[in-house]
Parts: sequence; C-alpha cells; structure tokens
Amino acid sequence: MDQTKVKNVVNEALSLNESLYLIDFVVSENNKIHITVDGDNGAPLSECIRISRSINDNFDREEEDFSLEVSTPDISHPLKVKRQYLKNINRILKVKTSIEDFEGTLVEVDEEKIVLNWKAREPKPIGKGKVTVSKAATIAYKDIIEAKVKIVF
Repeated sequence: MDQTKVKNVVNEALSLNESLYLIDFVVSENNKIHITVDGDNGAPLSECIRISRSINDNFDREEEDFSLEVSTPDISHPLKVKRQYLKNINRILKVKTSIEDFEGTLVEVDEEKIVLNWKAREPKPIGKGKVTVSKAATIAYKDIIEAKVKIVF
C-alpha cells in the first residue's frame, strides 16, 4: 500500500475542517491503516467517518485489500502534538522529563515550551510549620518524555 498516497488523502480530508489535525498515522506491513485525529474542540464521530469514507473512496479494495481505523486519542494516551497542549490549557498535566517529574496546571503554551503552575507546602524559612507557596516550571518540548492530562473527578 502506498503510504504517501494514503497520507495525501488523509491530509486532503483534514484540510476540509481546519480545526482537525493529525496525531498519528501508521500503515503496517499487512496493510492495516490506523489514523488518529484530534480537533481544537474535539473530533466528533462524524468527522472520523468522513475521513474514513474519503480513504475508502480513493482506494480499490479489489486491487489492494486493507483494514482501516480512524479514531480520536484516548484520554489516557500522552500528548504528542503541540496543538494538543493548546487544547488543554488550564488542565492539570503530569509531565515526565529526564531530570524531574512535574504535575501542575498548564497555563502557557508557545512554539518552544510549556509553563506549569502548582502550589506546594514547604517548611517556613523561620520557625516551625509549613507555608503554601506557588511554584512554576517552564519546560521545553524537547525535554518532555511524556505528558498526560490528569483526570480529576
């Protein structure tokens, strides 16, 4: 199966809705196509169906058999694309880096980095007891090993 042709069809289908973007694209050796898409405001089932139909309409199963799955990312999967970070501003993220792990509210996103804020209890500088302090971490995308949205009930 020609991966380039499949990817071109997917990109063409995505271009019809500017709020959608590609998260993952895999064509396995046995012609299993798996596409993961997301949107700035989520990706409804109708859009997954539209993308799937677009691929089916552009390829002949008689000529080359394939299986196709178009889905949206699961909440338990890590963020992969910068646009996903934008979508999750003001949500709590768990971010792993090679040096340290962070958990805080995503407050800022740009082309190079993200910024997390959180509160922590620390010993008072003078005397006994603890005091609540605000903390922040600026993390470059290149330093992020994994970032997941924390589910809070």
